[in-house]
Amino acid sequence: MAKEPRLALIPLGGLGEIGKNMMAVRFGENILVIDCGLMFPEEEMLGIDVVIPDITYLLENKDAVRGIVLTHGHEDHIGALPYVLKQLNVPIYGTRLTLGLLQGKLKEQGVAGEANMQVVKPRDTVTIGPFKVEFIRVSHSIPDAVALAIHTPVGVIVHTGDFKIDQTPVDGEVTDFYRFAQLGERGVLVLLSDSTNVERPGYTMSERMVGNTFDETFRQAKERIIIATFASNVHRLQQAITTAQRYDRKVAVIGRSMINVINIAHELGYLHIPEGTLVELEEANRLPNSKVVFLCTGSQGEPMSALTRMALGDHRQVEILPGDTIIISATPIPGNEKLVARIIDQLFKQGAHVIYEAVSGIHVSGHPSQEELKLMINLVKPRFFVPVHGEYRMLIKHADLARSMGIPAENIFVAENGQVLEFTRRSGRIAGRVTAGRVLVDGLGVGDVGNIVLRDRRQLSQDGILIVVVTINRELGQVMAGPDIVSRGFVYVRESEQLMEEARERVKEALEKCNDRGLSEWAAIKAQVRDVLGKFLYEKTRRRPMILPIIMEV
Repeated sequence: MAKEPRLALIPLGGLGEIGKNMMAVRFGENILVIDCGLMFPEEEMLGIDVVIPDITYLLENKDAVRGIVLTHGHEDHIGALPYVLKQLNVPIYGTRLTLGLLQGKLKEQGVAGEANMQVVKPRDTVTIGPFKVEFIRVSHSIPDAVALAIHTPVGVIVHTGDFKIDQTPVDGEVTDFYRFAQLGERGVLVLLSDSTNVERPGYTMSERMVGNTFDETFRQAKERIIIATFASNVHRLQQAITTAQRYDRKVAVIGRSMINVINIAHELGYLHIPEGTLVELEEANRLPNSKVVFLCTGSQGEPMSALTRMALGDHRQVEILPGDTIIISATPIPGNEKLVARIIDQLFKQGAHVIYEAVSGIHVSGHPSQEELKLMINLVKPRFFVPVHGEYRMLIKHADLARSMGIPAENIFVAENGQVLEFTRRSGRIAGRVTAGRVLVDGLGVGDVGNIVLRDRRQLSQDGILIVVVTINRELGQVMAGPDIVSRGFVYVRESEQLMEEARERVKEALEKCNDRGLSEWAAIKAQVRDVLGKFLYEKTRRRPMILPIIMEV
């Protein structure tokens, strides 16, 4: 009897976390990858720039990877590609704006020339190995977002990407409900659906609501208006530019990423900028305050962003003036709340009027709330359901929601990154695990900072470092110079001379003991010094600095 064909879904990122979205679809010796995103570092990841998925599994099966399909152009879906494409050069499929934004990122990293990019549009179908991939229009906070219907020999997989049900989208391009319903009628094997907003009841408000708030704010503002938002939120930028023109204000753009996105979106026709509305920053500074709008980065309180530098009085060209109206049109990403609150406080101190999400309708989400998630399940009517794109509690909530919609509990899989979900036409199971995890990017180093380095950085940040330098004559076993102790981030040496003197005495005693016991291996002597000094300092200070003995030989 012929073996029933099996299809595997392997999440490599985006489950149990926000960001770093990546999913592998495998049939036989063919792998299709959905998205390739990054996430921003958590608070304890000291010094890390970004976090990308571990693609060990894809590299081990390099010859089987047929291509990467992208749902939209946000960082958490395309941001890892400049790093991944250096190791895995396969065709990339995406809509025009998505690939336009990606092209800009690849140029920055110097890999643009090698990328094989294939432009698609909603309702297109492309064949990639044994997969027929159909692109379906959805609404999101960036234009040109698509869901995917992947037709496989085992059945149809629908991957929603990031979406919301917006009946009045800014660009007039409504979600293709008809196509989702058609697929549901014909039978869908697995639905993978966005879980980001599953904890919110009801519906997510339309993006146009922000336009109404902009209108009201512009009407009331007497001085300059400064709007901080995500650079990639093209619909939000469009509404800001349109409202500025309506109120006869000129727009200046601040921040490299914001300038890049506006240039790309305008060039590709996704952003309509009336003639003469956009001006250079120098020109804007010469205009009357009532005629100016600044669009800038910094809605997440990022230390080097334009808004943060303005708030701290550190921006070379723009300083906050009393009476300025500042609109922070974004919700803080989990973990950024303190940074954003600090910036808002700083702006208020400088006499600005700050409008932020907690007290106004100045931001709406790009993700579906509970009623929209239910509608998606009802349209698609899947046999199996896998919640994706969310922290673990969100995936559980989404699974509960699917169960309440009539999907049997045994047909719902709350998976973790690296787990292999295996499906036949009638059955589904968790069938093992592959390597998955986080690769940390720090400067030019990709993956060279791991848990041990992070642990050292944490220790240095909490208790500082103590360096013990001693010169020893190995033949005579005598200390020729030192021990000298250098402290950084542990105690202020000038005010702790007695402690430092006692520490030196302890080091001398430890070295004498080593000599008496005939220890001549530097590693053993260092360990002894570290041990004795560590215990002494903990008794005296209840701190555990990193102790670094340096032994020089003469």
